[in-house]
Amino acid sequence: MAQATDVRHTPVAPTRTQRLASGAKVGAHRHDDHQIVYAGRGVLSVTTGAGTWVAPANRAVWVPAGTVHQHQAHGDLELHLVGLPAWENPLGLDAPAVVAVSPLLRELIISYTRTENDDSQEHRRLRAVLLDQLRTSVHQPVHLPTPHDPLLRALCDLLRSDPSDNRTLAELGREVGASRRTLSRLFSDDLGMTFPQWRTQLRLHRALVLLAEDTPVTRIAHQCGWSSAGAFIDVFRRAFGHTPGTYRQRRERSVSL
Repeated sequence: MAQATDVRHTPVAPTRTQRLASGAKVGAHRHDDHQIVYAGRGVLSVTTGAGTWVAPANRAVWVPAGTVHQHQAHGDLELHLVGLPAWENPLGLDAPAVVAVSPLLRELIISYTRTENDDSQEHRRLRAVLLDQLRTSVHQPVHLPTPHDPLLRALCDLLRSDPSDNRTLAELGREVGASRRTLSRLFSDDLGMTFPQWRTQLRLHRALVLLAEDTPVTRIAHQCGWSSAGAFIDVFRRAFGHTPGTYRQRRERSVSL
């Protein structure tokens, strides 16, 4: 993340639709409002000082008021932004999170963000239904936390550079100069998860990015460290509720709309 002096401050979080080319970034910024960030097409990553959240087309990212964050597009991105005043918190969350987007919620977000500064009764009714749907949205664990400890950061950087690295924690520990026991404790204390859980999250994040770039499933499995395409598909289904192929079909349908 950028230093505090580099952070752009926009008091009111915009409600609008924005298109970003693959690889494009929106630099570090913050709002005095809450914001729902949703990718109707492509895959979106949102990064804060606490880590990175990745959201495909059936997920959205909740960014609380005052949170310094930046966006990156993976694949051509159609970004839908919903700003909410700080006093209105339908999710009851004060930290970023990924929430499930049902087919109805998806259409509500897309419709609501088509026009800016619309204060018509129809638009206000649409907003009320959107907020009702958000209140019942399920929070999804699609968060890749950023380590603070220098030893842990060095180890995580090794895996970020090559998610297919299948070395054990003990083997990686020898490279960064720490024991397996020390690193296990750091994963628990610093990141709130085990080493296998963090590595799986990393691989799922990278897989979503590669899917947005139309990489074949077999190649994704290889590049992300799974033993086979079948193993990758099984983990992906358990994490997101559908297969990579289904995700790709949904993405292609959204592009054609």
